Amino acid sequence: MDRLSGLSYETQQEQINRERIDEGFEGLSGARAVVRRMWIGTRGNFRRHRPGRRAQRHLRHLPGHQRHGLGRSRADHQNKADVGSAIARKWLDVDKVDAIVDVPNSAVGLTINSLLRDSKMTFLASSTASSDLTGKACSPNTIQWVNDAWATGNTTAAAMMARGGKDWYFITVNYALGQGIEAEATNYIEKHGGKVLGSSKHPLGTSDFASFLLQAQSSKAKVIGLANAGGDTINAVKQAAEFGTKEGGQTMVAFLLFVNDVHGMGLKVAQGLQLLEAFYWDMDEDTRAFAKRFAARPGMNGKMPSGNQAGVYASTLAYLNAVAATGSDAAQDAVPQMKKFKGKDKLFGDVTIRQDGRVIHPMYLFEVKKPEESKYPYDYYKLVSTIPAEQAFRPVADGGCSLVK
Repeated sequence: MDRLSGLSYETQQEQINRERIDEGFEGLSGARAVVRRMWIGTRGNFRRHRPGRRAQRHLRHLPGHQRHGLGRSRADHQNKADVGSAIARKWLDVDKVDAIVDVPNSAVGLTINSLLRDSKMTFLASSTASSDLTGKACSPNTIQWVNDAWATGNTTAAAMMARGGKDWYFITVNYALGQGIEAEATNYIEKHGGKVLGSSKHPLGTSDFASFLLQAQSSKAKVIGLANAGGDTINAVKQAAEFGTKEGGQTMVAFLLFVNDVHGMGLKVAQGLQLLEAFYWDMDEDTRAFAKRFAARPGMNGKMPSGNQAGVYASTLAYLNAVAATGSDAAQDAVPQMKKFKGKDKLFGDVTIRQDGRVIHPMYLFEVKKPEESKYPYDYYKLVSTIPAEQAFRPVADGGCSLVK
């Protein structure tokens, strides 16, 4: 069985995302390496890591600059804000960690965001979905990459409504992430002449979606929106296929689904599913080159990266470039330098980092291919529409961020 098939997104991050930090170190050339340690704030057993051999070779050859011992660590926050806070506080006060990256849980991410405010630590929220990070809770220490709840809810709803999806039913995980996505999507749908015909809430880690899917089917909604993630989305999609949801004329859209999840389900189950992504490994030569390196790393066994895994790499490299430019690993120096960037990112296209800390880039609505349409491994998506960066994310003036002048 494929090693990651059927695993939750958080578990996949625990096994894979730490590899992206090494790639970030290896991708930086001619830089001043002053970063001592970065925290990968995912889930998984607490363990410290030294950089990979290629990263260490790279650091040894940096020309004529100060070089500290550089390492990376990870810890299991168990999807609990108090656990994540305790770990981050120790690494801030005792271990003098310079940056935290990833953090695939909104409650944990918001807690860390608050904790690091006014410290020297940088928070690279590449997997934290709460749009409050760049809204009312924005911090001068935080940069947010990839998706957020506003973009996921509004942009997905807009793309689906443009294709005739006016009537919706939501199956939503009953915590901050799902509630936020449903609220954002509902706001857009109702403002643009659509209707939300109902919503079912389920706890995190639900295995039986039968009652929720029956309610969605009986609503006759054109679109069934899955405002959940990871194993919950996978279970819902698998069971929807058994219920014949697509054959009944309803379209399912997953707000937070990744290529790893589609791989685990298989195209026979996932075919026809609509989903929004910030990154797809097969978009162009640059993304394919990155994916090839990713798949060739030890233990990957040919697996392709997800959007959040690409976000770990891109955010880490951007931070290290800012450290190189300023000669400082303090957030007060590195983050303003990061916000000066506007240009082409090899993985996310045309990128701007705004004053509220939001990284904006194009978003893409994809449809999962039928089995007979797939021509090679991980050839899973066909592009439906591209949402320009300026439309994909909340307008900077609407977020309520105190950093915006």
